[in-house]
Amino acid sequence: MAIHKESVEQIIDAVGGKENISTATHCVTRLRLVLKDEGKVNSDQLNNIDLVKGSFSANGQFQVVIGQGTVDKVYDEFVAITGIAEASKQEVKDAAAENMNWFQRALKTLSDIFIPLLPAIVTAGLLLGINNLLTNPGIFYSKPFVQVHPEWSDLASIINLIANTAFTFLPALIGWSAVKKFGGSPILGIVLGLILVHPDLLSAYGLADAKNKGTVPVWDIFGLKIDKVGYQGQVLPVLVASFVLSKIELFLRKHVPDFIQLLVVGPVSLLVTGLLAFIVIGPITLAIANVITHGIVGLFHMTPLIGGLVYGLLYAPLVITGMHHLFLAVDLQLIGSVGSTFLWPIVALSNIAQGAAAFAMMLTTKDQKVKGLSLTSSISAWLGVTEPAMFGVNLRFRYPFIAAIIGSAMGGAFITIKAVKAPSIGVGGLPAFLSIIPKGWPAFFIGMGLALVIPFILTVIFSRFKKAK
Repeated sequence: MAIHKESVEQIIDAVGGKENISTATHCVTRLRLVLKDEGKVNSDQLNNIDLVKGSFSANGQFQVVIGQGTVDKVYDEFVAITGIAEASKQEVKDAAAENMNWFQRALKTLSDIFIPLLPAIVTAGLLLGINNLLTNPGIFYSKPFVQVHPEWSDLASIINLIANTAFTFLPALIGWSAVKKFGGSPILGIVLGLILVHPDLLSAYGLADAKNKGTVPVWDIFGLKIDKVGYQGQVLPVLVASFVLSKIELFLRKHVPDFIQLLVVGPVSLLVTGLLAFIVIGPITLAIANVITHGIVGLFHMTPLIGGLVYGLLYAPLVITGMHHLFLAVDLQLIGSVGSTFLWPIVALSNIAQGAAAFAMMLTTKDQKVKGLSLTSSISAWLGVTEPAMFGVNLRFRYPFIAAIIGSAMGGAFITIKAVKAPSIGVGGLPAFLSIIPKGWPAFFIGMGLALVIPFILTVIFSRFKKAK
């Protein structure tokens, strides 16, 4: 550990000294600090330290990119020098929340709910991509692969079942994560989510047809008619219901004697929340979700060029603010409501563009540290992890970031015009085509080309202009 002592002392000095540090923890690659005054950070001094691969502020935390493996040793030395007690990630998040306004806290709440779901959702997206390869025509043969090789059909069916499970029971996943975030019992959140997609309910996907035929089933409770409808693929109903469930459970745990809590808290919480979900929460939030979905779909259908251009241009800046987490919920809502999303393919191009700009920096810079970081971070971005490229290279020099968002905007506009869609969320880099509906592959590959070439060329041009100045 001692070998990093000098560098750690330099990091502490660059972030304003140990008296400016409230709490600290680390993740796989970064030091996560809550600072009393981020204005005291000397970014130039910090980023010139050999150990530091980049730095940025997000969600009330100042994060210093160190690298996998090394960050553990750096953190131990950091704690030893500053004397700050080791904090859990949750404690750091709680401390960071004190520096946020209400809107930032709302974004953080959404982030904390949806980020834990990403492994399941991305895995489902990749598996659906494999299923696409096997079951869609025009990829290997004019017919689907499973028709030419029927011995593969059952395997494709199993892959499809495994892949669709995360989306079929999405409310249960959201219920678990949301109730946990709101302070309730996660297991009750899972049950709540499963209640909303129970097979005895009319599927949300069949609601419109049932309404047209006048065959929507109902419960009749003392004269009160309640639609017997599920909320498959929906996000808002389970989010709001999870909040209500958590508040009821916490209230009951506080006021019900310990010896009867097991008999009262769970049953009453689920019963009351379930009734509210089917009578009030579900119908209202479903209507709101439909308005949002139809509004976004209508906007992109009306002006696909502008929609794709603007979203491609703004996605990376939204990542800096943390607002991109809002659109994960929108993607899931679109997939649940209309079966696909046209937003996520643009996200994939944004990641590719950040990688292309970083790769161009590797070829144009003479700084050996930046050169090495640019190469590794560009590969990372092309595999779907943009943090090292965006924060460690592109934002640091600004012009690669500008080149990247221009390339992302051009690619986004093109694939939106061509109506490229994804039935799921996958890995947002070069492997992203696996999660795209196959008939959109040709257009998506052209979009990928734009996201690779434009940022690369612009970064090279901008770098020469900077040197000329």
